[in-house]
Amino acid sequence: MSSSLEKRIKRNISGRKQEFFVITSPGLESLCRQELVRLPTFSGETASVSGGVEFSGKLYDGYLANLHLRTATRILMRIETVLATHFTRLSKKTAEIPWELYLRSDVAPLIRVSTHHCRLYHKDAVSAIFAESVRNRLLQYACDPQPEDRPAIQQRLFIRGMDDRFRVSMDSSGDLLYKRGVKTLAGAAPVRETLAAAILMLAGYSGREVLVNPMCGSGTFAVEGALMARNIPPGWMRPFAFMGWPGFSPSQWHHLRNAAEKQIVSGPLPPVIAFDNSPAACDLLALLAHSHAALDQIRVQEGDFFDLNPGELAIEPGLVVINPPYGKRMGTRRESRLLIQDVMKKLKADYRGWRFALMIPDRSGLGRISPEWRFHPIYHGGLKLELLVGKLV
Repeated sequence: MSSSLEKRIKRNISGRKQEFFVITSPGLESLCRQELVRLPTFSGETASVSGGVEFSGKLYDGYLANLHLRTATRILMRIETVLATHFTRLSKKTAEIPWELYLRSDVAPLIRVSTHHCRLYHKDAVSAIFAESVRNRLLQYACDPQPEDRPAIQQRLFIRGMDDRFRVSMDSSGDLLYKRGVKTLAGAAPVRETLAAAILMLAGYSGREVLVNPMCGSGTFAVEGALMARNIPPGWMRPFAFMGWPGFSPSQWHHLRNAAEKQIVSGPLPPVIAFDNSPAACDLLALLAHSHAALDQIRVQEGDFFDLNPGELAIEPGLVVINPPYGKRMGTRRESRLLIQDVMKKLKADYRGWRFALMIPDRSGLGRISPEWRFHPIYHGGLKLELLVGKLV
């Protein structure tokens, strides 16, 4: 990289505040914003909006958010907004964007385009213009040597056209952030890690009490709970797209990770107990737990929820989290409703003193609801569900 380009990157990218957008699942915007403002050393301005959280900050804050946010889906960095009603103007304005500040010359980005109320609505044509402008601009820097400590990582550009304005954003995350770098296999209709983290937060999980997850399936709640209990950042075991940016600072990233490592909890912790009546699911989760030292508090047992005696699991009440079968996994709506009713009867009878989080398709058939219990709308696999949380007394 030439010294003049390096100076431009430091002056315009590394040295200035940037605008970021954190994409979340519907309904998790406020929870994600709470996470963001509580991050160590974060001092940017934030605002919850539909579909996510906007914030301003240095590149370091972008690193920080990717590493630590448990409920974020993807984090974009805003680059430019282009107003264009015909392709000639779009081509001219995109050619003026200093792509060399954002992209290595040896990496061709993937371009994703969406349009709404735009005269330039043909997404392939819009994508082609952006691709050409990037390619032509970066050709001028093709002979520059690329820093060896900034690997060639696949990059993505997101172009969102709205009312003839095309907002250009760089994806800082790479793979979606629910991919923690821990689990490689998933069961039927798995809960994403981001949603599991949100549910544990809404249920008040602190990691200092027993966590029981009957009907655990592939064990998403158990794994996420174990990571939360040890205060291991969700991005601790995975790479990010920003590591391939020209402005990426390895020293800042190492400093951030060192600071996070000092906050990781070591030593014995209350167990995370996962049950399922599927031997295959239990075997896979047990193998995963044994392969990661960070998951050493997970205990896997084959068994049916309705046969469990919580008094045999823990001396003190803790938190029980249940994602029972519903929809296509269950069969008819009536069968799903009857199962939820049986789950509630079991909880009320045997889990007194415990806090609980229960995912349900709707509120019908629940019976008597304590006024202290709370419903939260959540989305899972395209379905709008309800999360019921509270304490059983």
